[in-house]
Amino acid sequence: MDVVQLVNSCLLPGFAGGDQLPDWVRRALDQGLAGVAIYGHNLVDDGSVARIAQAVHNTAPDALVALDEEGGDVTRLEYRTGSSYPGNLALGVVDDLELTARVAAAIAADLVAAGVNYNLAPAVDVNSDPRNPVIGVRSFGADPDKVAAHGATFITAMQSRGIATAAKHFPGHGATVADSHHTLPVIDVDEPTFRRRDLPPFVAAIQAGAASIMTSHVVFTALDADLPATLSPRLLRGLLRSELGYSGVVVTDALDMRAVADTWGIAGAAVRALAAGADLLLVGAVDGERYCAEIHAAVTDAIAAGDLTVETLEAAAARIRALREFAAVRRGDSRRADGRGGRDSGLLAARRALQVRGDVHIAEPAVVVELRAAANPAVGEAYWSLADALDRFGLLAERIAVHDGSPHADEIAARAQGRPRWSSRSATPIGVRGSATGCALFSAGVRTLYWWPSECRMMRNSLTGVSCLPSAQAW
Repeated sequence: MDVVQLVNSCLLPGFAGGDQLPDWVRRALDQGLAGVAIYGHNLVDDGSVARIAQAVHNTAPDALVALDEEGGDVTRLEYRTGSSYPGNLALGVVDDLELTARVAAAIAADLVAAGVNYNLAPAVDVNSDPRNPVIGVRSFGADPDKVAAHGATFITAMQSRGIATAAKHFPGHGATVADSHHTLPVIDVDEPTFRRRDLPPFVAAIQAGAASIMTSHVVFTALDADLPATLSPRLLRGLLRSELGYSGVVVTDALDMRAVADTWGIAGAAVRALAAGADLLLVGAVDGERYCAEIHAAVTDAIAAGDLTVETLEAAAARIRALREFAAVRRGDSRRADGRGGRDSGLLAARRALQVRGDVHIAEPAVVVELRAAANPAVGEAYWSLADALDRFGLLAERIAVHDGSPHADEIAARAQGRPRWSSRSATPIGVRGSATGCALFSAGVRTLYWWPSECRMMRNSLTGVSCLPSAQAW
């Protein structure tokens, strides 16, 4: 295998446009490209994922077709409508490992049916800081043991159905108050706290046989004060490989994220990540062709300069080849979790996660306050809403969107005057608080990852069975 093929074998790029595979991707697949990552902008309708997967496998039958299918807020299979499965927080609230396994198996069956063989999930970050702007309800919770148990269960169930997983974001993204899509988060915590709080879910993931582990673009000052985990030999070769004994694929989080791209550049970060111990490079969501070309040039220069060795690339390529063999062997096994395609497990999890206080009914159409946060690449640009679901049942009186604190809570309360008296308190700094409590409305997060069941009141219409999930997402 020449250097071009070696580098290609370590690249997992996205591509611009819709669901038509570009010619440059086909050429790269012919030259050993590891596979393709699917993002929200590629999904024009419900059949987009399957079309992309088919096009990839027509060119390279064992190539990886990767996406983020976490359930809840982060979905690609149901990007336009919202996931049929609640996110990790709901599963953590229910705390039933058998149910988590059922949901993971059902998602896996949906992925297999679409031709996907690599799921960049689950998130096994311990969400220890409720201000976290990017993990939130994507986490199974704030208890390390609970996150470890559910993460390992998810991995085992999904991989038993033929889908390779990526436990993320090593060594933890749950204690951050910054989003690595936009800036470099720093976690300043002592090492004993890190080992007690953040590390156990990754130990459990390794023990469960996770096919890959995704790195985080996060600095842990107690472990490496200078470099984020993705670029840190101490964390990848030292902690993950040597101490924890992990021998599977180490995949980076997307290298076009500003946490690394702003300082090291995408190509520079790629070289540093490979040298640090990463194998598979998740490359830009949109400009993949240019980024791949830049990485090829940078790796060639690094080899010539002695900063990177061909042997390092060969070892990474061998691990990725094993991952591709795992996924390819099992592709096509689409056994379903139950007779309705497994999605009943999602509805069951949603209903069990629901918290109802008192005898709450919708006596008349409701005012819904949507707490809108800016879209991030993990969730994507697609829009779905609790208000839309209520509207389908004729239960929506008014939709009020709150963004950056506007409109003010007093204005919302005035507009909702005389409506049924539900209330909610959101854990997000964007939203309705204080004087809105007790007013005639309830609130739902839209693209917000902060809505914790223990801190919110939720409602259910017992006549129709409509439920509001902790993620304010699936129905």
